[in-house]
Amino acid sequence: MTTSTGPDARRNASPYLYGQEAAAVAEVLQSGQYGHTDVTEEFEREVAAFLGVEDAVAVASGTAALHTALLAAGVGPGREVIVPSMTFCATVQAILAAGATPRFADIDPATLCVTDQLLMEAVGEGTAAVIPVLFGGRAVDLSPIRDELTERNIAVIEDAAHAFGSRNGHNKVGATGDLTCFSFGPIKNLTCGQGGAVIPRTRKEADTIRRIRLLGVVQSQAERANITSYRVEGFGLRYQMSSINAAIGLAQLPHMADIEHTRRTLWQTYERALVGLDGVTLVDVDTKHSVPHLCQVRVPHRDQVFAELRHQGIGVGVHYPPNHLQPAFAAWRRPLPATEQVGREILTLPFHQHLTDNDIDQAVTALRQALKTAGAASCASS
Repeated sequence: MTTSTGPDARRNASPYLYGQEAAAVAEVLQSGQYGHTDVTEEFEREVAAFLGVEDAVAVASGTAALHTALLAAGVGPGREVIVPSMTFCATVQAILAAGATPRFADIDPATLCVTDQLLMEAVGEGTAAVIPVLFGGRAVDLSPIRDELTERNIAVIEDAAHAFGSRNGHNKVGATGDLTCFSFGPIKNLTCGQGGAVIPRTRKEADTIRRIRLLGVVQSQAERANITSYRVEGFGLRYQMSSINAAIGLAQLPHMADIEHTRRTLWQTYERALVGLDGVTLVDVDTKHSVPHLCQVRVPHRDQVFAELRHQGIGVGVHYPPNHLQPAFAAWRRPLPATEQVGREILTLPFHQHLTDNDIDQAVTALRQALKTAGAASCASS
């Protein structure tokens, strides 16, 4: 990495483009075909090839991917889905959109991920699916409970919004045999500007997902262009990925090796810089296997530290306020002690590919000062 004094520590996250994206979008615009076209289908093939899977179905967003996956797995009204409370609210909203209800699970505070044991503790008679959230890009190993989930006909739907490029053992996330959902939003490891993808388990499931994402219509674009009608065979939504978004993703994909290397290097630079900082715990993302999406620490006096860092111009954030404490989801609230403790302590440091070593030094120096200021204020008020 280079060293500079740019403004990048002021941003919590930022898209990173390689220069070919604008030309790719311009080509699509010049074609006059902006919807779901062969460009989108090419993106699907390239994603599948990158992951080492047979198929990938591109959709309009990561939330659309989760919603569609739930529907394809047969999850609906009267059923329950186990999900960690420590996730973006989109995961929970997708469950509600499918007509199901969430049952919140606790997390391992060292990783912010749910564990196999915590998932099974939450499973009940009405459980139709579990959604392990691959928080920060870290894979979740469910191998100890996979047979039991299969026996109970409980689907595993991975929320891998943070984890494109990460690995689960020797396999890339998405190639583990589960329904897997990716997000390609503006600040994800790979961006399409906006978009997502579902990795199906079977050909039949892929066909179902494709039908759902196109309003229940079963014909391909080429077939619809050559017939006088079309056939609607079930419920569907307008969840296709546009060729404009797909073009951005196609321009990004060849750079995945650089994306992986840069994000791991940035996280490891933070790891070295944070050594010896009293009271600070770095959340483990397992950089050996993961492509980090976030760099997070747990700190005392989080709200005061947050305010002081923002005052110093450092773009910190909080990912995420626990969902079981949100008013919209209060009906499903249950005690989750680890999640609640983490929710009071978690702080996201600036993390994006524009960062330099100097930016990271600036952020950590500001954090050190903010901790002193917050600690002194706490002592003075006690």
